[in-house]
Amino acid sequence: MEDEKAYPLLGRIDGPADLKKLSMEEMELLAVELRRKIVETVSKTGGHLAPNLGSVELTMALHYVFNAPDDKIIWDVGHQAYTHKLLTSRRDRFHTIRTHGGISGFPKTEESPFDTFNTGHSSTSISAGLGITTAKGLKGEKSRVICVIGDGSLTAGLAFEGLNQAGHTEKDLIVVLNDNAMSIAPNVGAFSSFVSRKMTGRRFVYFRKELHNFLASIPGVGENILNLVRRSEDSFITFFTPGMLFEAFKFKYVGPINGHRLDQLIETFNNTSHLEGPVLVHVMTTKGKGYGPAEKDPAHYHGVGSFEVSTGSPAKKAKKAPPSYTDVFGETMVDLGKRDKRLFAITAAMPEGTGLNAFEDAYPERFVDVGIAEQHAVTFAAGLATEGYRPVVAIYSTFLQRAYDQIIHDVCLSNLPVVFCIDRGGLVGEDGPTHHGQFDVTFLRSLPNMTFMSPKDENELRHMLYTALKQPGPVAIRYPRGNGQGVPIDKTYKEIPIGKAEFLRPGKDILIIALGSMVAPAMEAALRLEDEGISAGVVNCRFVKPLDRGILEPSREAGRVLVVEENIAQGGLGGAVLELLSEMQVQDVQVKRLGLPDRFIEHGPGDLLRELCGLDAPGIVKEARDFCRRNEER
Repeated sequence: MEDEKAYPLLGRIDGPADLKKLSMEEMELLAVELRRKIVETVSKTGGHLAPNLGSVELTMALHYVFNAPDDKIIWDVGHQAYTHKLLTSRRDRFHTIRTHGGISGFPKTEESPFDTFNTGHSSTSISAGLGITTAKGLKGEKSRVICVIGDGSLTAGLAFEGLNQAGHTEKDLIVVLNDNAMSIAPNVGAFSSFVSRKMTGRRFVYFRKELHNFLASIPGVGENILNLVRRSEDSFITFFTPGMLFEAFKFKYVGPINGHRLDQLIETFNNTSHLEGPVLVHVMTTKGKGYGPAEKDPAHYHGVGSFEVSTGSPAKKAKKAPPSYTDVFGETMVDLGKRDKRLFAITAAMPEGTGLNAFEDAYPERFVDVGIAEQHAVTFAAGLATEGYRPVVAIYSTFLQRAYDQIIHDVCLSNLPVVFCIDRGGLVGEDGPTHHGQFDVTFLRSLPNMTFMSPKDENELRHMLYTALKQPGPVAIRYPRGNGQGVPIDKTYKEIPIGKAEFLRPGKDILIIALGSMVAPAMEAALRLEDEGISAGVVNCRFVKPLDRGILEPSREAGRVLVVEENIAQGGLGGAVLELLSEMQVQDVQVKRLGLPDRFIEHGPGDLLRELCGLDAPGIVKEARDFCRRNEER
């Protein structure tokens, strides 16, 4: 009832079928309501604001013309699917988006039959869509498959691999390029839009097909005339439109279309819905459309925390928080860049998210944003390293997974001095399972020549970066999302001895070996255990590889070791400790591993998720207490 009063049109939409009942005037008013609903909700929950505001009319037109979920709509990356969720029976739950137990901020097949494919990382839609349409063809199904991909996602090689295969197989597939920033070519405007829409109309397509059949039937000269017609038509289309690239992939190109004109969008999708073979519809949209602050600064409002709707300013916090690890990393890079002219910074479409925007401003000639192309970023860094530069590749943990072969083959194999600064290591919160950095310790520590470290606080992060740049081979530094510990920052840098752990406190009953973000809760747990009469030592492991063999003696003294890490338990730091004890034939030490469970972790506040996984001080206390008691009872 509340939605029906505040949002009279949206309150009537329980599914796409209700959308099809609206007049064009009502559709325009609904677009306004949808934007207001998205702004109002994201201001409270945080989320991807600007990309969702830019795709309102596009989403409405797709659901108006096509018949989801029989027709499959795939949202590449998925951070532009809020309108889709509002129109597909999740309006009443939309206020829970990105909250624990609520709906996901990304398409999720377990959540709705309208969500065709789980997305969160970029550039997967075309490959997935081609697989789906191929399967449909084998089953004799005639429904359509539509992939919506943003221009940034086309910088990834996977998207081009999908385009290439789709064009080669000539399967029925509609790719919608939601172009909100990139100009593919200058030949855009009303005329080219008109040409593309009219040349894909049903009557024109039918006429063209009949003419093709007639010419092909003329013996001798028919095929020659037909080839001339084909060349003329292709030249005409590509002369007036920016479609040469996609025509080269054997896609029928349509556009560019004004992505905020519902009438044009609906006409275009109606016309393209009956075309055979692969089709690309180029749609021009404004990121942040309809909300002034987001239109003015779409990069900042791409993903935001809670904010004041009237001003766009972040919601007021009770007290000033310590600087984030990301900010400290960015400031340190600027400082070290001043000292070493060989320092070169690389990011994959995340200069602000990784904190490298300040480095870009200070040293633009030594900074590159490669776009959403993590594989290229790593190999590009390797090339720089062969020429004496010291490249630092700053990428979120979850996105570094995309470049695993390049790390192995192009960096580690040649032992090149590339530094990987891995932001968002561990649980990242409301973005959920597609964005948690829960695997990097496992997939990096096994690599030859790799040095892997993780700081206990923001001050140690500075020293680790300084240390990494002095090493002759590859180094990975992993740090969490969010604010640091609020510790004082040293004015001078210290080189940390490679492979040396930091012994923070002794303990007779149990030794807690903690990594990175788990050191602070481990120290807090040790103090609580002391109050219970349990003597717990704490080690700041610092290095996953090489692992400090100095942990052996205090481990023997305690007889019990609890390894704590914000990474999956399989193959992580706990596994490394067990391997070391086995290698050294240590049999009198019992080891308990406390890490992330063997499943994908849902979305929700980071602190809550760590609590649920037992990776906070009370959880560590419980594991340590139970560990000690089990041994006493034997």
